[in-house]
Amino acid sequence: MSTIFLVLGILFVLSLIPAGWLALHAYLKYRGARVITCPEESCPAAVEVDVCRTAAAAAFGEHVVRLKSCSRWPERQACGQECLAQIEAAPAECLVRTMLVDWYRGSSCVLCGKEIGEIHWVEHKPALFTPERKTVEWDEVPAEKLPQVLATHQRVCWNCHIATTFRERFPGLVTERPARRAP
Repeated sequence: MSTIFLVLGILFVLSLIPAGWLALHAYLKYRGARVITCPEESCPAAVEVDVCRTAAAAAFGEHVVRLKSCSRWPERQACGQECLAQIEAAPAECLVRTMLVDWYRGSSCVLCGKEIGEIHWVEHKPALFTPERKTVEWDEVPAEKLPQVLATHQRVCWNCHIATTFRERFPGLVTERPARRAP
């Protein structure tokens, strides 16, 4: 009798694997902040897909994609969410992370000239150099402003960002020395 329950349990778990795979795929495809062009306003907007709802629907073989948030809300919350067509057409390309990786790819730091290299989003993230000559971290930039920021700011490596920030916060603790020339 216990063997029958064991076999039925294993069959039940195995039947859940395809549904779990579909849910995981949908979750990974639609997670993250995105920048789209609002069809009603023709301006950039930051949106997030309701990934929990999308993943749950995918587990049951349904395709349901709705927004969880939009920078145009609450004023435009009753919109038809026509911007979802942009996400469906290019889900990875409108991700904030993808846009930033593309922007930094093959670039050099405006302050030290070193190549920025591969970006590690958990630690040592590159920053921005504003037209006012200050460095800014990405979490200080609203996603809907990303297109404007990419057009007006320059790239700064982690080391220069930290050094510049330290100089700004603690000017009395910094001694500027001329650069040494190699022998």
